[in-house]
Amino acid sequence: MSAHLHPVQRSGRSVERVLRPATLDDALRLLAEHPEALPIAGGTDLLLDLERGGAGPAVTLVDLTAIHGPFSAIADAGDHLVLGGGVTHNQVVAGEAIFEWALPLAQACAEIGSPQLRNRATVAGNLVTASPANDSISALMALGATVELRRWQDGSAAARSVPVADLFPGFRRTVLEPGELIGAILVPKLTGGQRGLWFKVGLRKAQAISVVHGAIVLGLDGETTTEARLALGSVAPTVVLIDPFAAALLGRDLDAAVITEAVEATVAAVEPITDGRATAAYRRDVLATVVRRALTTLAANAHSSGWLADPPLLGMASSPPPVLGEIDDDTEVAVMINGQPVRAAHAASSSLLDWLRDHAGPGAGGFDGVKEGCAEGECGACTVRLDGAAVMSCIVPAAQADGAAITTVEGLAVDGDLHAIQQAFIDEFAVQCGFCTPGFLVAAAALLDENPDPTDDQIRLALSGNLCRCTGYYPIIEAVRLAARLRQTPISDVLPANSAGQTSEIGEGGRGEGGRGEGGQRDGSGGGGGAA
Repeated sequence: MSAHLHPVQRSGRSVERVLRPATLDDALRLLAEHPEALPIAGGTDLLLDLERGGAGPAVTLVDLTAIHGPFSAIADAGDHLVLGGGVTHNQVVAGEAIFEWALPLAQACAEIGSPQLRNRATVAGNLVTASPANDSISALMALGATVELRRWQDGSAAARSVPVADLFPGFRRTVLEPGELIGAILVPKLTGGQRGLWFKVGLRKAQAISVVHGAIVLGLDGETTTEARLALGSVAPTVVLIDPFAAALLGRDLDAAVITEAVEATVAAVEPITDGRATAAYRRDVLATVVRRALTTLAANAHSSGWLADPPLLGMASSPPPVLGEIDDDTEVAVMINGQPVRAAHAASSSLLDWLRDHAGPGAGGFDGVKEGCAEGECGACTVRLDGAAVMSCIVPAAQADGAAITTVEGLAVDGDLHAIQQAFIDEFAVQCGFCTPGFLVAAAALLDENPDPTDDQIRLALSGNLCRCTGYYPIIEAVRLAARLRQTPISDVLPANSAGQTSEIGEGGRGEGGRGEGGQRDGSGGGGGAA
């Protein structure tokens, strides 16, 4: 029978228990004591790997999200920046120091996945999943970053440093030893004479695995190039530094003729593959175009001009101290859902989506406004807020929510009064089949809490992780605009006379009923995309 099942219908490996240490040293010790255990932070790759990687024994996870302090922070260390191993992509996007001193990394992280995914996936996870399409790798490699690797050895934590350029011996492989974690990423600051830029070609601007991505760092003395690095991804089995690019530029003025030589040297140096996203010939053609554009932009000192002011994060609120210890399926986890305390078991083996729908509701009836659309972090129908941050609940381990506060679509209306975004969806006819609506509502509400008057560009970026097959998106964007006005203006001044006070079932997620039927920190959103 199993031979006739689609791969996504076949059983994968279940999670038997989740261990939640308080410190990095505790995590390293647990990994040494349980060599079969897998570390998990964002989990945006690992959960899918377990579910779709074939049958096997149940696994133990060591949850790194309970580790606060330097491990989950960005620090300025003088001539370099230090990213803890638990730093998420949205922390990078929000970090003014990253924008000022390491722009290519900020640009890369801003295009990885979607806002919900960036609230979970970590930069360290993007490194250790080791796909050549992983966007942050090219930025870190061009910036000359180094990773600090840690493991438990002889009763204490041992450390070693490895340049990012030396981290990948082959396709989807790293030099990490069993039980070893990325404790920190050290990123040299760009100096006054340096400029950097990251670029990407994808099929869309969000949730797109890179066809080509890369980063350039130049050192300039006036018009003369004194330093040049180009790291390219999706053109070889690993992300690679292109030495002929540097040779074509060093000691020369960055004019049109020299740029052409550098472009030609770059294209000649790579042998890209043909895959489902692009042919090798297309990759060569587009590579020439994007490298030329990047160099021209750097020559004009316009490398930061495309950065969106105040990019939407959809939350990223500070998390309370997590509940530590061990969680299995007999353990009842305690969560505040829509302001009400809930205790329920089955969190170890469930995604947060499944736990909310199947185990957490009154009488285990579930919060079925949370929908399963893709079950892989691609569509946004399952969006909820976890300690204030919008996340894709289908790729969040439920055990990580122990002690947290969750808001689902059912919690947007207060005392029977619709949230402004719910009313606006009604008035702009932003609901059609309704299945995607709960995720859009939660994401849009998070945006409006963060930015009461967003621009159209901010609205589009905020909702880029939510897909709709019916509306064409324009009514949804109009609804967010209207909701912003509703929150700032008396309702009678905004709505037509015949629409004020309308209500609907939208607070319960529309009519759609949900159809039910890391080796390493595997949590960092695979290429630029690629949910990780």
